[in-house]
Amino acid sequence: MGSLGAVMKHPDDLFPLVKLKMAMRHAEKQIPPQPHWCFCYTMLQKVSRSFALVIQQLDTDLRNAVCIFYLVLRALDTVEDDTSVATDVKVPILIAFHRHVYDRDWHFSCGTKEYKILMDQFHHVSTAFLELGRNYQEAIEDITKRMGAGMAKFICKEVETIDDYDEYCHYVAGLVGLGLSKLFHASGSEDLAPDHLSNSMGLFLQKTNIIRDYLEDINEIPKSRMFWPRQIWSKYVDKLEDLKYEENSVKAVQCLNDMVTNALLHAEDCLKYMSALRDLSIFRFCAIPQVMAIGTLALCYNNIEVFRGVVKMRRGLTAKVIDRTKTMADVYGSFFDFSCMIKSKVDQNDPNAAKTLSRLEAIQKTCRESGLLSKRKLYVLPNKASYSSTIILILLIFLPIIFAYLSANRRNNELF
Repeated sequence: MGSLGAVMKHPDDLFPLVKLKMAMRHAEKQIPPQPHWCFCYTMLQKVSRSFALVIQQLDTDLRNAVCIFYLVLRALDTVEDDTSVATDVKVPILIAFHRHVYDRDWHFSCGTKEYKILMDQFHHVSTAFLELGRNYQEAIEDITKRMGAGMAKFICKEVETIDDYDEYCHYVAGLVGLGLSKLFHASGSEDLAPDHLSNSMGLFLQKTNIIRDYLEDINEIPKSRMFWPRQIWSKYVDKLEDLKYEENSVKAVQCLNDMVTNALLHAEDCLKYMSALRDLSIFRFCAIPQVMAIGTLALCYNNIEVFRGVVKMRRGLTAKVIDRTKTMADVYGSFFDFSCMIKSKVDQNDPNAAKTLSRLEAIQKTCRESGLLSKRKLYVLPNKASYSSTIILILLIFLPIIFAYLSANRRNNELF
């Protein structure tokens, strides 16, 4: 639930953290009893606790389809990511993966830790997939086929240009956006969103992850994974791995800011996509990761720590995003506030400062023109409210009592 020091520094994180813990426990209790579904939802919590929590927003049928869609693509991604698998073995598997989902006997041992378990016991995922409605199956098969072909293409091709970068991100994430839009439409809850907006939803998340994960990817053993486009990084260093060396810190940060500025191109499309959603559960499912993405970009921008370790939102702020992202006003407010945070960090001497400020102004203009900023919940930017250490300690002492009460109250509600 976060360290005591973090709670002392951000005392208003406390209640959202309690609610998040309760929600996670509730999600664990919702795991179906059937062995294959139990495996799928348990595995989902292991490979992505945040996604396992957000997916609980959805109705049962759609939730099952999205769960399987996610695990199938995670398995596909595990094959692509495993640098120990020879290319001549990997490429045929990627290309044929959409057919393997129909085969209860298929599995392929690769990956590590929970991902190896997913691959070794993939028959559970296939069994669950075969129980989905045909419209869901067709959508998942189509996206898996297209993604596998795209991944296979980039196994043998480096990301040279920004167009290559956009194409790669389309294959590994933009198609996820298209697939989710198809699943939402198949459920009867939403109109089919335009492809370019669905694609931007995926690209915004993927580019954020690629930026944040630079150090992990470049240090991958036995072979580095390099997704930053040469067209961008070659303006600053001779080799991509040079960005992690201390003597290149100034150039590294400038390159990082260039990458963040590129990712911000997709923000307005994301806002347009989310504003068109009608179903509240689908809206929250889509909106929470997007708010997390722009929050992560705000932390990464102009931050040398991206090249030194892990940069991510503190757990308390994550809990607030999950708890308080309920309406489009909340989304506009978060995008506006996080863009203000980035704007405050822009160095006028940065070579991309004018371009970055232009992108931020476009995002803020969209948020202002929505007319909903006055209705947002302000929690992104620090406020001037302060809490004494005594009050915080009292809250922490009573926290177990509050937690026990909420647990009992939930059990009582489940009885009626």
